[in-house]
Amino acid sequence: MGRQAEIACLLQIVEGSGEPRMLILLGEAGTGKSRLLAVAVDHARDGGALVLACQGTEAESRQSFASLHQLLLPVLHEAATLADHLRKALETAFGIAPAQGPSDPTLLRVAVLTLLTEVSRRQRVLLAIDDVQHFDRDSLEVLSFVIRRLTAADVPVLLAARGQTPPEGVPEAVSAVLLGPLSERAAAELVDAQPHVPTGRTRIELLRQADGNPLAIIELCRAAGTGGAGVLPGGGLPQTERIHQLYAARLRGLPETTRRLVLYAAASQYEDLATIMSAAGAGPDLSAWAPAEEAGLVTVADGQVVFRHPLARAGSYHTAPAYLRQQVHRDLAAALTADPARRAWHLAAACIGQDESVAAALEDTAELAERRGGFFAAAEALQRSAECSPTTADRARRYAKALRAAQNAGDPSWVGDLYGKITALTEDRDLLGMAANAAGMALSLFGQQREGFQVLMSALEPNPPRDAMTRFALTSVLGAVAFQSGLPEVRHPLAALLKEVEVGKHGSDYAQLKTTDATDAVLAVTGAAAEPTGAPELLRGIRRRQGSPEPSLDVAEMTRLLAVGGVAFYADESDLCLESFRRVHPVLNAYGAMGSAAPTLMPMAATLIDAGRWVEADQYLEQAAALAAVHKWRHLQIDIEALRATLRALRGEPGSMPADQAWTAVALEENRATHARLLRAAGTSAMAAGDFDAAFRHFRSLFGEDGTALHYFLSLRSVADLAAAAQRTGRQEEAAHVLDAVRAATGERPTIRMTLLMHHAAALTGDPKDTEHHFRLATVNPVGDQWPLARGQARLHYAQWLRRRRRPLDARPLLATALETFTRLGASGLAEEARAELRASGVAAAPAQADPLAELTAQQRQIVRMAARGLRNREIAEQLMLSPRTVSTHLYNVYPKLGVSSRNQLRDLFDDL
Repeated sequence: MGRQAEIACLLQIVEGSGEPRMLILLGEAGTGKSRLLAVAVDHARDGGALVLACQGTEAESRQSFASLHQLLLPVLHEAATLADHLRKALETAFGIAPAQGPSDPTLLRVAVLTLLTEVSRRQRVLLAIDDVQHFDRDSLEVLSFVIRRLTAADVPVLLAARGQTPPEGVPEAVSAVLLGPLSERAAAELVDAQPHVPTGRTRIELLRQADGNPLAIIELCRAAGTGGAGVLPGGGLPQTERIHQLYAARLRGLPETTRRLVLYAAASQYEDLATIMSAAGAGPDLSAWAPAEEAGLVTVADGQVVFRHPLARAGSYHTAPAYLRQQVHRDLAAALTADPARRAWHLAAACIGQDESVAAALEDTAELAERRGGFFAAAEALQRSAECSPTTADRARRYAKALRAAQNAGDPSWVGDLYGKITALTEDRDLLGMAANAAGMALSLFGQQREGFQVLMSALEPNPPRDAMTRFALTSVLGAVAFQSGLPEVRHPLAALLKEVEVGKHGSDYAQLKTTDATDAVLAVTGAAAEPTGAPELLRGIRRRQGSPEPSLDVAEMTRLLAVGGVAFYADESDLCLESFRRVHPVLNAYGAMGSAAPTLMPMAATLIDAGRWVEADQYLEQAAALAAVHKWRHLQIDIEALRATLRALRGEPGSMPADQAWTAVALEENRATHARLLRAAGTSAMAAGDFDAAFRHFRSLFGEDGTALHYFLSLRSVADLAAAAQRTGRQEEAAHVLDAVRAATGERPTIRMTLLMHHAAALTGDPKDTEHHFRLATVNPVGDQWPLARGQARLHYAQWLRRRRRPLDARPLLATALETFTRLGASGLAEEARAELRASGVAAAPAQADPLAELTAQQRQIVRMAARGLRNREIAEQLMLSPRTVSTHLYNVYPKLGVSSRNQLRDLFDDL
């Protein structure tokens, strides 16, 4: 009652008539989310659809892939039809097959997607998932990956979660419907529809206390009907407490044997029925469950015991005395000898204080979770293991391991909590150094660079860790903080600390640094952060020779590649930077371990933009935004907004200026890298809008009055933009002063990119007699073609200078090339400017043909490009982690937009294949 509109929306999704195809129901406990899902499920089953349903549970939220196993159980037998590597990934995750080395979570995601896609080809499928907020994190990550890609397979997805907003990890594309309280009329109608209708004062009191909550209305009516008005709780207690009290009253009315079974079920939640009855010492007779089913507490079916509502489970569990709950967990642990992970959690629940055997079992459970890629589950198990550890030393050590797992998972808030626990437990400099290593990075991701710097330096001085690799790890994190902060006082200690690094000693606690190649690369990127002018030489020292065998992509190799990509970024070696990051980021993302790669996200995105790979940049920024939002990486959220604003401005889109709140979300004074990106975005936006005074103001703010860079690396890369704005506003002399400072900052041997940018700036602001010399040097070096936007702008400005000196014939080839570059990139404003200059030079330039690929989504463009290269649908699907059917559907839909009728014609759309 009162939910007709919501039911109509759900049934429309189930029937496949219109959009959306995915929806999440939100609301507080008892608002009717589960009931609405049940209506949709019944409708789908009546229509012949296969319903895959599951319900997240708090007890299993710490067990890797428990929720996913529940969801797939009805079709798990069909895993035998999958390819061997996909089947093994699925069976390993669920513990059906033993783990053989570190698992690849990407295979698991693809396996689940493939399984559901194949099932949906044979019959209609509906995914109905309740209580998503209690999903274990690893299951939720797989589910999020899958449901983003199920649209093409025509599989509707219905979710429900408690709260006002979707839980972290639910894709933003999922439409949300918030269930609020029933209207007074609907609430009254619901009361009148109950078997026992209260009257008089009881009715009014019931409606007041229920406050429109459907479950509260039903339960209070049930209580009033069985016990009269006196059963209704009062005293202004919280609503959930009142309902808990009702469940307690209902439990007291059950036979003792039934109460015992319900308590065991509440403690185990979704253990199978046989395990529960075995632990409780009950026989095979199910009649003991009947009173609980009649009371509306549980449903017993298909070998499972399901509570009708989470509050029923909570009430059933917490009304029992503590000694009984402890014994229940011990009995369940004894019954789960074949499942060490679940047994360990029950032993932990029964543990009052410290117990080394329990702590060790949980530590083993964490190692198993990590091998399966479950870093969240591992960190939780390690934290509980630490809590159960009898000795302070073991407790601190396990907290440190939990902290590192939480950092790998990318949760800075959790890292901060664990850091506080470790510092209160131990004075061991090595453990404190390990903790400070993660805490410093966590604070940096929160935007607190000065505090992160203080934490790192307090671990290094005056009493540094004894372990050389711990000191090295702290120094490397300090390099990342130094770059993000841009503060001289943070960067200054790096040089002295690097001189003291002993790279020959490898500590066993640092798998990332177990190889000399990894250590050398991290040392190089930290040195480049300290002094970027040395990056080209540092890169030559760590770059592998062409043709060298590629080692396996283990943790140390991924660390090496991240570091090589970082040094390449500093050295302006864009291709190597992108190649290195592309190899690592998808793997770490699949493992849920992007915390270690967080400092490399913006260098990757910025390099994609500078290299003219804007479609890929769009897709990458979207993925990075999801990560930053989930983990609350504050400064990265602003960085992403800045880069997106830059892209919008370059494309000539209106409203491209960064949002006002972006300038205040973090302290820009200690996040100069973020400040520099915002200023560049604002300047680019103003240039695109023709507001050259504002553009000059923003670009000029990248440098101090004396020309000193706001950010020692990023500011320098905008010197040509500053010069272009200065020329438009007649402030060439001021820009020339800044250019002199940039020359001094880049040293005697600047990178090729910086050399080209400085020649471009000098041509616009320097001595007029040297203008053409600088323009030629800015445009002739073929290496500069790897930065197409900067090269196109230099050609445009050179051509404009030539035309104004009445040399239109010399200007035309430059303008034609610039126009082609801007059109290919999608820089519509610059393309129109080049087109106007061509017309002014005497060329009747026809309007450039619109790029047919521009109408496609980023994913469709990627699929088309791969198909044009000759890849088959299945190969494309494996690389993009889609189903082959999704790839086929995309290609079928884009052919008419591209004006082609066959796959062979796609290659003609690309000039670079």
